[in-house]
Amino acid sequence: MPAMLDIKLIRDNPDAVRARLATRGGGDEARVGDIAALDEQRRKLLTESEGLKAERNKVSKEIGLLKLKGQDVSAAMARMKQVGDRIAALDTEIAAIDGKLQNIALMIPNLPHPSVPIGKDAAGNSEVRRWGEPPKFTFQPRPHWEIGEKLGVLDFPRAAKISGSGFILYKGAGARLERALINFLLDIHTREHGYTEISPPFLINRNAMIGTGQLPKFEEDMYRLRDDELYLAPTAEVPVANIHREEILPEEQLPIRYCAYTPCFRREAGAAGKETRGMIRVHQFDKVELIKFTKPETGYDELEKLVANAERVLQLLGLHYRVVLLCTGDMGFASAKTYDIEVWAPGQKAYLEVSSCSNCEDFQARRANIRFKSADGKHRGFVHILNGSGTALARLYVALLETCQQADGSVKLPEVLAPYLGGVTEIKPE
Repeated sequence: MPAMLDIKLIRDNPDAVRARLATRGGGDEARVGDIAALDEQRRKLLTESEGLKAERNKVSKEIGLLKLKGQDVSAAMARMKQVGDRIAALDTEIAAIDGKLQNIALMIPNLPHPSVPIGKDAAGNSEVRRWGEPPKFTFQPRPHWEIGEKLGVLDFPRAAKISGSGFILYKGAGARLERALINFLLDIHTREHGYTEISPPFLINRNAMIGTGQLPKFEEDMYRLRDDELYLAPTAEVPVANIHREEILPEEQLPIRYCAYTPCFRREAGAAGKETRGMIRVHQFDKVELIKFTKPETGYDELEKLVANAERVLQLLGLHYRVVLLCTGDMGFASAKTYDIEVWAPGQKAYLEVSSCSNCEDFQARRANIRFKSADGKHRGFVHILNGSGTALARLYVALLETCQQADGSVKLPEVLAPYLGGVTEIKPE
């Protein structure tokens, strides 16, 4: 029996499930009736099958006793042959229904939390707070691609020659800055915020991709190997959230906090017409991801802490940003509630999302079968899984170059990065 949304919730209150799904605007509420009908049919068949199996067990014992007494058991044997055939037919029907339920359930998104604002798209999002002020310049701030080319730290034409459009080639001080940012982020989250560092595989199997909700819904956005059922990591969320797949965790171990660096690979198949110049929307980028496994009752407190952990990065770097609560129509497939952190990029005159922090509640845990049990063993349930970028490097890099640019074309970097750059605090034109 598939377990994406709680089937008991659909059985007990299908109208409420439909209403909450309808706020997402994807039309998925229509599938609830299909699930309810198939579930009812499955339960009827299962009841009949279990009744026949109980009868078979009882009569089999009676047949054994009759044989010992030398009595004729041919009628009973014939009856059991009919029962066996019916059980086999029922099991086949149940398996077919399970397959249909699985196919439908895997395509239905998570239910929005009641605190999430209802809206159709990004226009319905709600700004929660801002930190800092946009930088002021005595000159016209340049976009990052101009800054990077002048400094000799970014080379988009050669990246395109190697891999095509939508890829980045970092050079010299630019490559070192990228590496420094990765180490800085990992150190902040492990040393200050209590996360355990993970270095996961970058190739991921199909079951793990299904577990976090990337498949089957978003298959066209993923890079897949030709000869193997393996996918390039679209985000470290996928391998890290699957670390405890098919496990029952002791309650006293929760919350578990992991952070991990991976390159991220995305086709961006649905991004036609969106930002294409520079490094705002690319097919490969680096990211440090934060993952939490929590008890249900602490999930939303842990979400607020997760957001604060990601914000701390931007505060230390001195970058102006805002926190936005996403509406129902703009949330990710697996999320029940999401905050986006958007950093100001002066060269774009726009805020860029550098972190998306979500509580998926038990949605991913059900798909990956990750549960917890109380110390006395009397209670078991699904964990809540949270994820957040801590942060995404490409856009963070953009914000740094554009915020820290100087009139002479140089970039004066935040002092907090100096230990990761051998004491260097400025990148000057070649």
